[in-house]
Amino acid sequence: MNLSVNYLGLKLKSPIVVGSSTLTMNIANLKKIEKAGAGAIVLKSLFEEEITLEYAHLIKAGVESDGYMDYYDVKIKNDNLNKYLQYIKDAKAEVNIPIIASINCTSSHEWTYFAKKLEKAGADAIELNMFIMPSDFHKKCYEIQAIYMDIIEKVRSNTKLPISVKLSYYFADLARFVKEVSSKVNGIVLFNRFFHPDFDIENFKITSTNVLSRTTDIAISLRWISILAGKVDSSLIASTGVHDGQSIIKEILAGADATQVVSALYKHGIEYIEDMLTELKEWMTRHDFDSLDDFRAKMSQKNIENPAVVERVQFMNYFEGKKYDFE
Repeated sequence: MNLSVNYLGLKLKSPIVVGSSTLTMNIANLKKIEKAGAGAIVLKSLFEEEITLEYAHLIKAGVESDGYMDYYDVKIKNDNLNKYLQYIKDAKAEVNIPIIASINCTSSHEWTYFAKKLEKAGADAIELNMFIMPSDFHKKCYEIQAIYMDIIEKVRSNTKLPISVKLSYYFADLARFVKEVSSKVNGIVLFNRFFHPDFDIENFKITSTNVLSRTTDIAISLRWISILAGKVDSSLIASTGVHDGQSIIKEILAGADATQVVSALYKHGIEYIEDMLTELKEWMTRHDFDSLDDFRAKMSQKNIENPAVVERVQFMNYFEGKKYDFE
């Protein structure tokens, strides 16, 4: 049975890619992930926001000299980058599956230049994890999209490595934009997972909620992978809500080339990858599929009998036959 997939032009032994997270922050975990059967690993992101905050703390501390601040601006970025580059080298020395560097960026500042360094350190690919919150009342949607394209094009010009982009679903013209992005990169990961705020109503503090994804979250990526499969120019990778072997099966049926998994491993442990792959293989055996290509996109919008059902957004017959007392 062949579980291999093509991911950004890389040949992976399985469709499970462990996504960027604290799980991929140490070498011991990377070895466990490889042993469990994952096809590739995305390292925890190098966050532009974190380095910007570190820089801001110096300003708050009263360091005002331009020359002094310029020095610290460079030093902070270089220190963080150098640690990340060394980690890539260490990871490549210890595991044999592809190692994908991840940059969480919101601008096309020097970060695009760092792509060269990631390539030199031995990364097999780069994942750009981008999300610009559309909360600025003065910024039009095409201006936000232009920032995404600027980052992508500048990174592309600085490296020969395969590039994937992890996007959100906060776009008014998502299908069109994904199509445009797909012409510039090797893969698109759908979708990011965000910080979800909650309110502590007794202490009047903002806290977080829904830190891990739920099984029901798969519905969003499943719909959009199905709609986009066969209509874009790059690989499609499903993310968020992939919690078991059935989730992998569904995403591949929709048209995904691979799936990213994180929350399920926090809940069940890294070894759970083996269970997910076993479930996938047992299902394939029952349906006489020898490879993932045998059923990939079998249920995409292009291939199903009623394509409109994938785009349906209103409940229609779901509540049919149920009786309600409105008195």
